[in-house]
Amino acid sequence: MQSSLCFRIPAVSDAVHVIVVNYNAGAHLMRCVRAVLASRVPVRITLVDNASTDDSLAPVEALAAAGAPVRVLRNAGNLGFAKAVNRALREVVEPFALILNPDCFLESGTLSRLVSALDAHPRAGMAGCLIHGLDGQEEAAARRSVPTPWAGFLRMAGLQRWLDTGDARDRPPPSAPQSVEAISGACMLVRMAAVRDVGGLDEGYVLHCEDLDWFVRFRQQGWEILFVPDATAVHVKGACSISRPVWVAWHKHRGMLRFYRKFYARRYPGALFAAVALGVGLRFLGEAVTGTLRRLRGAGR
Repeated sequence: MQSSLCFRIPAVSDAVHVIVVNYNAGAHLMRCVRAVLASRVPVRITLVDNASTDDSLAPVEALAAAGAPVRVLRNAGNLGFAKAVNRALREVVEPFALILNPDCFLESGTLSRLVSALDAHPRAGMAGCLIHGLDGQEEAAARRSVPTPWAGFLRMAGLQRWLDTGDARDRPPPSAPQSVEAISGACMLVRMAAVRDVGGLDEGYVLHCEDLDWFVRFRQQGWEILFVPDATAVHVKGACSISRPVWVAWHKHRGMLRFYRKFYARRYPGALFAAVALGVGLRFLGEAVTGTLRRLRGAGR
């Protein structure tokens, strides 16, 4: 279900079109939007809401009514991340679009540094920043390797010592923008010329792994992916998924199997795929049970 999008005619503009997909992000959403609006780069924000049931939209809609460059698109149900992003991408006329999670907060100068990096590297189709959590620790996903079934098998067998995990925390950040296999899906600045070449997100994914799919397809089409170390953001992580742990765990693990089948089915023996699929299923059960118990404990306080 790889999406072939019909795009609007590009415009000559210095603005960046920022796309935020929301589902019950609470107060994080407003903090995210305010951080974007504080950027030194002109911005236009499209907020796609996947049928939130909390009050996260109200302050953002008030901001839009007051004249802020924010547009809210409401979906009748939770369509998933890929469909929501693609809906907004079809409206982009600016040369760059930033796909940003509602619990990810840009720090000062980040957007301008990401834009400058893409301007300086014409064959770079996407750029990401150094992302850290509330504890100040760098997230490994910000500069990582694309996972493979073999890597998954080694993890399940407890043989990680034979595996280059691609964990960013194993090495210091580079001093300049660096080409990488993958960045964090929480903050992706994309060149719209590259998106028109590669296509939108694969809507066969509901939640998780659609970013990995995009990274692979960008690189297959000859577009580089940059990690920009002096651009930074804070990521709370999981703000939109805490209320539905089983649903999120199911789609995350289903997405990983889809990703493996799509890009690796012809390169690995069936027995290895079967072992990985079994491991993914067992991991899903473990995460589903753990997430449900955590939610029940929280509700009982």
